[in-house]
Amino acid sequence: MPRFSANLGFLWPDRPLLERIEAAADAGYRAIELHYPYDVPAAELKAAYQKRGLELLGLNTQIGAGPDGHRGYAAVPGREADFHALAEQAIAYASEAGGTAVHMMAGNVAPERHAEGFATIVANLKWAAPKAAAAGLTVLIEPINRRDMPGYFYSTQEEGAAVIDAVAAPNVKLMFDAYHVGVAQGDIITRLRTFYPKVGHVQIAAVPSRAEPDEGEVHFPAIFKVLDELGYTGWIGAEYKPRAATDAGMDWVKALGLAGLGS
Repeated sequence: MPRFSANLGFLWPDRPLLERIEAAADAGYRAIELHYPYDVPAAELKAAYQKRGLELLGLNTQIGAGPDGHRGYAAVPGREADFHALAEQAIAYASEAGGTAVHMMAGNVAPERHAEGFATIVANLKWAAPKAAAAGLTVLIEPINRRDMPGYFYSTQEEGAAVIDAVAAPNVKLMFDAYHVGVAQGDIITRLRTFYPKVGHVQIAAVPSRAEPDEGEVHFPAIFKVLDELGYTGWIGAEYKPRAATDAGMDWVKALGLAGLGS
């Protein structure tokens, strides 16, 4: 049976982070994952989710500041110092907060600089992976569809897998987001089977709307079945943008024929 984590970057967006943790617990989630929690001290975050019996999974590196439109710096040539600073911040925060993974955002890279970007992200992740491993953390990388994020360094599972192969660190894994795979490429189940050995975390949302996963062109029970067949025992991140109030849309669980959010 799948078990789901609440992605608090999108769910209950009308509430501050600590209240989102309360809402996730009240809804029946037993794990949470985050985007950019850095405004809340790590110790406060840890106390809040542990009080409700939750687990903390991953969080993102900060996307960076400035007018250049970057979404992180892992693959951005010339911004290695910025990447190092944000990676160290994320590793320290996740370690103190009790998380398990850091998604290291690749950033925007012009197509003509893609080869240079590839060399940059490989070098940066080779630098970051042992630091994350020493803190007991997995490094996640996530190809993101370019409809939602134009200019992002990678959008396909093949590109992500090539980076992982080049880095060759056991704690560097793919974030397999079925929404991004569906929008960028399609053929989700085939790609899930192909790249499963490199997968460190799975996320879902409806395709093409990114709303609750009870609509659209993807039959998620089929994906859950394949994950069971493959032996996946991790959490599935509910990283969708609610159609209305988050609590009002929680019927997606029953709509998919599930008894609950898992445990």
